[in-house]
Amino acid sequence: MSERVIKPVGRGFLFLDSHPDGCAQLVRDLAGQVERRTTERRVALVIGSSSGYGLAATVAGLARYGIDGVGVSFEKAPTPRRTATAGWYRTAETAALASELGRDFHFVNADAFADTTKSEVLDLIAERFGGVDHLIYSVAAPRRVDPRNGETYESALRTIGSPYRTKSIGFEDGSPVLQEVGLEAATEDEIAQTVKVMGGEDWARWVSALEERGLLKPDFSTVALTYIGSELTGPIYRQGSIGAAKADLEQTALTLSKDGVRALTSVNGAAVTQASSAIPGIGLYVSLLHKVLGERMQTPMQQSVALWDQLTGATPLDLDDEGRIRLDRWELAADVQDAVRAQWDAATAENIADVADAAWFYAEVRRLYGFDVPGVDYDAETEVDVEWPKGV
Repeated sequence: MSERVIKPVGRGFLFLDSHPDGCAQLVRDLAGQVERRTTERRVALVIGSSSGYGLAATVAGLARYGIDGVGVSFEKAPTPRRTATAGWYRTAETAALASELGRDFHFVNADAFADTTKSEVLDLIAERFGGVDHLIYSVAAPRRVDPRNGETYESALRTIGSPYRTKSIGFEDGSPVLQEVGLEAATEDEIAQTVKVMGGEDWARWVSALEERGLLKPDFSTVALTYIGSELTGPIYRQGSIGAAKADLEQTALTLSKDGVRALTSVNGAAVTQASSAIPGIGLYVSLLHKVLGERMQTPMQQSVALWDQLTGATPLDLDDEGRIRLDRWELAADVQDAVRAQWDAATAENIADVADAAWFYAEVRRLYGFDVPGVDYDAETEVDVEWPKGV
């Protein structure tokens, strides 16, 4: 047992410790947003189940449709000096939620890119469930080791074609600061490596591994989560090296779709995640978007509920002309984008706290690590040595 008071310590959008109670409460708050529906028993495999949209998809599936299955993520355990990562604590609470709901859901802590992880997970699926109905792929990683040749690929946050400078938001002692950040243009090798890490190759390998083991149930479907975003962030995101990887992910969906496999990408809306908060311009854009929309801005949980409703057939698939599920129409509506652009153009170092919803954004970043969560006593000691769930 190791109880102590946990305070937020870090720099910028990165914190060294996470708060176990805050992370647990976040999971409970997510589940509390979901209205339960009944359906036939479904088995899901969620790759990237501990954070962001992957966590929301896992909790939404459990709380709304009572899914069974396996979640895969790669988190760090607590040490004598540091707490575990936030995803570790969120996973422990998600497992507790699954148990309370009477679901047979397991969590594997391992590198999703590794063949050993695929073997472990597929063995578990074969033993417990005999197959899967759905595979949700939500992976954001800085690097990937190719298990076939041992080569390490590094993703690069770069533009394509020419350098680019953009407005961005930062914080000094909790107060917002408007910055200008520049990114260099990617080399061809950097683009290729980013595609190797964040494109569709590993997603396809998961589907192939399941198929080779005979673990695809009838009417199997798989969805990889992606993002398009605004013209304001386009040069850095969608038209940049990350965008090349997302385009590869979407192309992979087309090649995976065949008899017995329905493969789709789901274009989700903007959100504050550990991955997105590190991208220049995205934080400012999201804080402006929330300033414009307020409570009308759809949360990852609302979008994940919509995704599950479409996957289960409760509602029709909302597809665009390229066959992608669109959960971001609320964000890219012309009137919304016009209002956000006006706020973007108006933002200055002097008015940033008023033009953007900076306080909301900063609180959302802190909540990623379990801080600023209502109902949590941050002056009390909390147990940091939480075990990884051993199964439900």
